[in-house]
Amino acid sequence: MADADLQELNEQFGTPGKDLQPDVVSELQSIMRIHSLSAQDLFFKWESYCIKMDMDGNNLSVETLRSLKQDIQGALERSNRTQHAHIKTEKRSSATPRSSVKNTGDVYGMLEGMVPSTPATGKLNKSASKRRHQLETPSMARVKGNVPSSSPDYKSPLRIESQLDAMNAASVASFNDRPNPGEVIEVLNDHLKPPEPPIVPYAESRIKLTAASDQKKLGYKTLAMKSSEASEILDERIDEFLGLVKEYAKIDEGEFGSAASQSTTEIVAVGRIASDSSEGKLNAASLVLETSRRTGGGRRIPLNVQKLNGRYHFFPGQIVALRGINSSGNEFVVQEVLEMPLLPSAASSLEAIEAHRERLRGGPDAMDSDDEPAPLNIIFASGPYSADDNLDFEPLHALCSRAADMYADALVLTGPFIDADHPLIATGDFDLPEEAAVDPDSATMSTVFKYMISPALNRLVASNPNITILLIPSVRDVIDRHVSWPQEPFPKKDLGLPKAARIIGNPMTLSMNEMVLGISSQDILWDLRHEELVGGRVLDPHPLSRASRYLVEQRHYFPIFPPLDRQKLPKAGTADGLPIGAMLDTSYLKLGEMVNVRPDVMMMPSALPPFAKVVESVLVLNPGYLSKRRGAGTYARMMLFPPKVTGHESSSGGVVGHKVFERARIEITRI
Repeated sequence: MADADLQELNEQFGTPGKDLQPDVVSELQSIMRIHSLSAQDLFFKWESYCIKMDMDGNNLSVETLRSLKQDIQGALERSNRTQHAHIKTEKRSSATPRSSVKNTGDVYGMLEGMVPSTPATGKLNKSASKRRHQLETPSMARVKGNVPSSSPDYKSPLRIESQLDAMNAASVASFNDRPNPGEVIEVLNDHLKPPEPPIVPYAESRIKLTAASDQKKLGYKTLAMKSSEASEILDERIDEFLGLVKEYAKIDEGEFGSAASQSTTEIVAVGRIASDSSEGKLNAASLVLETSRRTGGGRRIPLNVQKLNGRYHFFPGQIVALRGINSSGNEFVVQEVLEMPLLPSAASSLEAIEAHRERLRGGPDAMDSDDEPAPLNIIFASGPYSADDNLDFEPLHALCSRAADMYADALVLTGPFIDADHPLIATGDFDLPEEAAVDPDSATMSTVFKYMISPALNRLVASNPNITILLIPSVRDVIDRHVSWPQEPFPKKDLGLPKAARIIGNPMTLSMNEMVLGISSQDILWDLRHEELVGGRVLDPHPLSRASRYLVEQRHYFPIFPPLDRQKLPKAGTADGLPIGAMLDTSYLKLGEMVNVRPDVMMMPSALPPFAKVVESVLVLNPGYLSKRRGAGTYARMMLFPPKVTGHESSSGGVVGHKVFERARIEITRI
């Protein structure tokens, strides 16, 4: 293999300062040669395989690579079998057409639910006018009674599996047969011991919610972005950071300049990291700095980072402050990457802290006044909430049962709830529950939510009336007409939700008692992990820690720009396999900024392995997906112990830092 290819393999699969072992390189070369894959394509398949098998991506060995090779070969064979089955079906239907099916070309129902223009045989008597509104009101087949196996409407298990394969759906294990339910796979602050759950639910809610973000601004008009407005927003972000760096580092105004202007004087340049090519991954050769129109006329200049000696890590869209010189006029030679100022940590007054401690008692008669208040019990989970082969939402029902058993104080759920990337939602070929006394042809996705999602939440509230439930939408939610990010809350009307459930925006910064919580259902961690450019001698070798730090330093819930190409995202269950993507509205990116202070906790769900990490005193939490495409997933449980005020803090009479990262026990648990 050429040295360039070997170097690319080390960049993709190696770790900083350590090259791959020869036997591992040989196995990688073998897979690339057999399946005609590039190093980058093979890396994406490796990461997808690690996510599917729930294993550490750094566990690279000959054995794991051979398992990957078998997985790729198995997927290829399944694809070939599906294509062969289609060819045989076409030959059979052309030779012996059935008179009962007219002009459909789908005699055996193989295309039912797979091709939007091909209606199911049991629905051929429906008028064409009813089919025109399938995006707003998808058709839901309700087959009542037993269908004879000779009927073209009969769906054997093999046929269902073939349809799911054709729709890019993975082979799914039964939820009841999931391995190790309830297993705790990661714990943060293990020294904090979990308390016993209360015997009965508290008489009063122990949580007070306070919004920091302005939800009304999220109700902007979508699909109306103007390039002039978008460019102004991007420029303003550069200019704002220039002012922050100037004040934080005490740099004189005269030291700032344009990196694109030729000069023999060393300057400090503030701009946005970008690539000189719209294709491929950011690398040292394609690295450019984009200036604002005020500081550099909006020009781009190539960056020379050789003098940094590998101590750098960048991603597209990152706002940076660089010290260097452009003596040739052709490139900006970077000598130093300046530290970016952080938002202040969250803090509260002594009176507020004492009020929150008193609220944790759950009412005047819940516990003795001399006892220490019980910690808050909060559950975090993220959609999807059902595997590819069904819409039973078993993981969601199991989670709500768990929350009811432990009398949780709050349940925080991020979308997607009704996932546009789910194969059955994408085709509209699914059944409403038997208790839904609704005409299938007049039902909407709000009806689906009411009868499939809301019952689990209503049962939870019935067992624990004072629980707080937060729902955060996703751009993949079909019930939300707001199709871009930042995203307004979807309307609560007609969803059948309990009063305890509140729908908030995406993203959102709010306070639960004293704890400042930042939430975004957008998978920014995946984008950052796959788009960052890392030197060979970075100080933080852990990708998940670096990705979390980017969010804190950039003060934004989605700092990457442009978003990752949809081809590089995890495959969806739709026929073409392409996921929805970021759906970013650049004109309103400012609504994605963090508000005033660093959040105490950031919930950032991602397809990456679940984790809980403390970065710059911020607890960054990825609970994982509650349901993966082929099986059960994970959720996170937080036990937040009461805040304590030291004698020094009490005598000073000022504000007290929350320090949630020190008094929160996090458990990442299999559902």
